[in-house]
Amino acid sequence: MDKIIRKRLSSAGFFCLVGLIVLLSLSPFFWFVDTSFKTEVEVTSVPPVVLPSFSLEFYRSAITRYGLLHFLRNSFIVASATTLLTISLAALAGYALSRLKFPFRVGLLKSLLVVSMFPQISIAGPVWRILYWAGLLNSYPGLIVPYVTLTLPLGVWVLTSFFSELPEELEAQARIDGCGYLQTLYRIILPLSLPGLFTAAILVFIYAWNEFFFALLIMTQRRYQTLPVGIALLQGQYTLPWGEIAAASTVATVPLVVVVFLFQKRIISGLSAGAIKG
Repeated sequence: MDKIIRKRLSSAGFFCLVGLIVLLSLSPFFWFVDTSFKTEVEVTSVPPVVLPSFSLEFYRSAITRYGLLHFLRNSFIVASATTLLTISLAALAGYALSRLKFPFRVGLLKSLLVVSMFPQISIAGPVWRILYWAGLLNSYPGLIVPYVTLTLPLGVWVLTSFFSELPEELEAQARIDGCGYLQTLYRIILPLSLPGLFTAAILVFIYAWNEFFFALLIMTQRRYQTLPVGIALLQGQYTLPWGEIAAASTVATVPLVVVVFLFQKRIISGLSAGAIKG
């Protein structure tokens, strides 16, 4: 009996510790959401006001004075285009890596992940020079191309794992019916791999939506800046508009949080998909 009680107390203590860590981790998120619904007086009041008056003052100001919708549009364009290009290329590469038998196939796939782990600062100079010579600085393609390069290894890894789990008999039957490799991919493999495509698309979109370093480096003109850069550069003449920053951060973060909560099982399954066959 004592062992059962100690075991339950130990489990309760563990869950309490985990809950405390989660609460501390999420407290900044809850705080800026709370701040975004306050008034100017409540933001600067001492002691701090915990329960806001649920005013939309800062949201209106972020839209009208600081161009929040403009940054939101830029982020959506860049993230959507990056996702479409990355998934299209990753599907072709993933299918080849999962089905074609050639030397160092698994090593090539692993090397993609190794390359993706390089710190961004190590490639910032060459990337900037290439885009400068190509005249792509301060343009959507100038940001989309590096993003595709950075997200492609993850997309290839996820889709290769999903394609490898599909039975090869389906493709053999398709070839008997006269389908080539591309026809088999688009008519048979992709429809059966929609969960994997969806998982990879979510991960790529989240990365492109949140990326800050290259967006700051490449987009120096306000008209092309994305949401993370726009929020970071929000400032008044003498003070920082904390309320507007909180409102803009809420708009940038809450949709992603909702997507992750709704599709967390798909994301986890995509990141932990089985090893490559063969």
